[in-house]
Amino acid sequence: MTLAEFKQSLGADQPPAGLDAHLLALWWGGKGDWHRSHDLVQNGIDANSSWIHAWLHRVEGDEGNAAYWYARAGRRKPSITTEEEWEMLSSHCL
Repeated sequence: MTLAEFKQSLGADQPPAGLDAHLLALWWGGKGDWHRSHDLVQNGIDANSSWIHAWLHRVEGDEGNAAYWYARAGRRKPSITTEEEWEMLSSHCL
């Protein structure tokens, strides 16, 4: 699946079949369902879950919590919009 196809799938009521937990979290996050997305990554211990978790807290406006999760992911908060970061994350996970 390409990023364009992934973005287009946001128009559906349900995510495409076969997405892993990272892409499911990004799909729900892309739809604006912060809680559903957060539920999918909050217990993840891998770097991608931590990065998505950081992005979610950045979207929420909780910069302190976001900073913690960026550190857990081994990343710095990017100086781009949250929408641009969603695309970066989605491309990375695809």
